[in-house]
Amino acid sequence: MVSAVVFGYHNVGVRCLSVLLAHNIQVKLVVTHSDDEAENIWFDSVKEFGCLHGIPVISPQSPNTESLISQMRALRPDFIFSFYYRSILSVDLLSTATLACYNMHGSLLPKYRGRAPVNWAIIHGETEAGATLHEMVKKPDAGAIVGQMTVPILPNDTAADVFTKVLVAAEMVLDRALPSIINGTLEKVPMDLSKGSYFGGRKPADGKIDWKIMGAKQIHNLVRAVSHPYPGAFTHTSKGKLVIWRTILMNDDQATPPVGEPCLWEQGGLLFAVACDGKALRIISAVLGEHELNAKTFLGWFDFPFMLV
Repeated sequence: MVSAVVFGYHNVGVRCLSVLLAHNIQVKLVVTHSDDEAENIWFDSVKEFGCLHGIPVISPQSPNTESLISQMRALRPDFIFSFYYRSILSVDLLSTATLACYNMHGSLLPKYRGRAPVNWAIIHGETEAGATLHEMVKKPDAGAIVGQMTVPILPNDTAADVFTKVLVAAEMVLDRALPSIINGTLEKVPMDLSKGSYFGGRKPADGKIDWKIMGAKQIHNLVRAVSHPYPGAFTHTSKGKLVIWRTILMNDDQATPPVGEPCLWEQGGLLFAVACDGKALRIISAVLGEHELNAKTFLGWFDFPFMLV
């Protein structure tokens, strides 16, 4: 029986681990992360899934300790798989697999290597995302591609919408690739790193809207990239912190800003914002402090037009 050790986290970790079990791969060990109490844990638990199936599960602070590497040498797995595991695996650790090591990444590699690929893709206005299975080498997200699937990013999709599609793509990519992985007939495509870039992680503070330099489309992309379950796009006002959760871009004939500068205003019972490029956004969902706001409730908090800086 083919064996593997899985390093996994998040929904992709759970679903891809499910695929391995469906293909009768013996998973000797699952390595995952302990949940961070400061993080919004909206995704499924790899630890709970592994325990449910009787697989040993550990959550070391670092995967690259001599203790774990020694344990891996003793297990002698045929394969190592990494499914949304957040730590880089060392070459010494990868060398404990007798056949190969593969990682599932949530982008169309080589584009959006690194952290938060779905969020970054939306921020940059991409119309496609996807899942890529590739060999693991010393350099992160740089090994040969062995499977890939594209999913669309629609104009009003949030990160959660796109991640749901990427999750299914990841499952399908792995399911299709496994027979060839097992029998050694897998086709590999070298990754051309010149066709993509590496991106770092994102922090809640990165959701701040800069009304002085960001046009309406940029703001719309930021809002949907960091909407629920992420911390949200925000701006500070004299009434407190305003978090904007959902927007729609307006055509010029759909909303007429009262002034040409960034501001909030009400029109026809709806709430709008104008950006520095003079283009309008309809605000579908927003929160001021703990108060959910719409055009009517905004009237009790702001005098329209309310200027934004």
